[in-house]
Amino acid sequence: MPVLSHKTTLALGLLLIGMGVILGLVVASDLGWLPIGHAVPEAPSAPRPVAVPPPPAGGADHNFVEVAKAVTPAVVNISTTRINRVPEGHSFGPFDDPFFRRFFGDEFFRRRFETPQDRRERSLGSGVIADPKGHIITNNHVVSKADEIRVLLSDKRELKAKVVGTDPKTDIAVIRVEAKDLPTIPWADSDKLQVGEYVLAIGNPFGLNQTVTMGIVSAVGRANVGIAEYEDFIQTDAAINPGNSGGALVNSRGELIGINTAIFSQSGGYMGIGFAVPSNMVRSVMEQLLKGGKVVRGYLGVSIQELTQDLAKQFGVSETKGVLISDVLADSPAMRARLERGDVIVEFDGRIVENPTQFRNLVAQTPIGKKARIRLIRNGQIKELDVTIAEQPKTLAQTESPAEDGNEEARSSGAFAGLDVRELTPELARRFNLSRDGQGGVVVARVADGSPAGEAGVQVGDVITEVNRKQIVTLRDFQNVTDKLSSKDPALVLVHRNGRNLYLTIHP
Repeated sequence: MPVLSHKTTLALGLLLIGMGVILGLVVASDLGWLPIGHAVPEAPSAPRPVAVPPPPAGGADHNFVEVAKAVTPAVVNISTTRINRVPEGHSFGPFDDPFFRRFFGDEFFRRRFETPQDRRERSLGSGVIADPKGHIITNNHVVSKADEIRVLLSDKRELKAKVVGTDPKTDIAVIRVEAKDLPTIPWADSDKLQVGEYVLAIGNPFGLNQTVTMGIVSAVGRANVGIAEYEDFIQTDAAINPGNSGGALVNSRGELIGINTAIFSQSGGYMGIGFAVPSNMVRSVMEQLLKGGKVVRGYLGVSIQELTQDLAKQFGVSETKGVLISDVLADSPAMRARLERGDVIVEFDGRIVENPTQFRNLVAQTPIGKKARIRLIRNGQIKELDVTIAEQPKTLAQTESPAEDGNEEARSSGAFAGLDVRELTPELARRFNLSRDGQGGVVVARVADGSPAGEAGVQVGDVITEVNRKQIVTLRDFQNVTDKLSSKDPALVLVHRNGRNLYLTIHP
């Protein structure tokens, strides 16, 4: 067999490699792997449009760098110390365990571990510098019962602070440090705040100074949250955590729109729901605390309730906006202005009345002695009355729980099926601590589960004083009125409960 030379072998190898490359290019072209042959690349598609949110009101940029630079120096860190004295006889520490007591005995612990000692409780919060003279706004719960308050400024100065005044009813407090020419944040009109606006929350969560988070206004006018007595909260999804209390909530223009107060959380941390006291309420409270050291609130002297669709129909009102007067207190501005039970207030001092919480805040923030115009609906007719606002009394009467009695009972049918009532005697009036002594009524002794009255909200111990706008003084009055109702007639009742009157509509 002939043997090929080295040069011949090399040439043959190169030839085979070349043929393989050519064959591979042809196959790739047929399969469309290369941009040659009949494979035509697709035309480039137009880029998908990106949704860009509209710019915030006022034309501010979405980049909040300049806003953050402007406002963060006015937000401070507040640390408080409270000294608690451990009562004698109270053990503490790791040895407070039945295992150790079993072997060492109670006498050993009384002599060595149960002597009175001071314990220091420390907490952190935030505050907002209100003026260059050193007044700082924060939450009442941040400084409440504190023995020492220290403020850390943005320039690292740490100063002692004193409480100027507090208002637990709104959870607002004002403290003061000895300093001058401090940075501040301009005020915003919180009444103009709208849901969806961008906001920044600035504070010291978990002691992390000068933290800025961003979100939007989730809701305004939040009430019945259970945080304070007077609530008109701004709800936001800007991250608020422990330590943010008392910090600033600012809008996209760098204006103070609220004071961060609380969060809703099942874990103790941020869950997307935070609350801030609106700036208009904060400013009113602060000005009163600086002027007189306390907050004085306006007083009208009426008991009010929400205007439901049923009640609006009963009182000849087309909308559910407004509040229904269920009682007018004696010797009050409302009585002197001739307001009446059953009036529906739709406007107060030029402001549309939306609901009881908003109306209550409007009256409370009205200056003492101011004459306010009230627009109301009475018996389907619009009336306007002037009322002079007085100072809110410190205490209001409370009623006690109802007690059992052996008086005669009345049982009815139709709308009042499943409802048992009793004559209101002077003895029962004393037990209920009724302030409207002598006006009578009947006491609800039993409300059957699932009954029309029970579904309408009637409770045991309620004193029914009116049925379908007719006064009920005695048990006979109640029977005479209810006997004339058919089994399908609804009933409008006025009940006296816990010191106030309340209208309820009972549907059979």
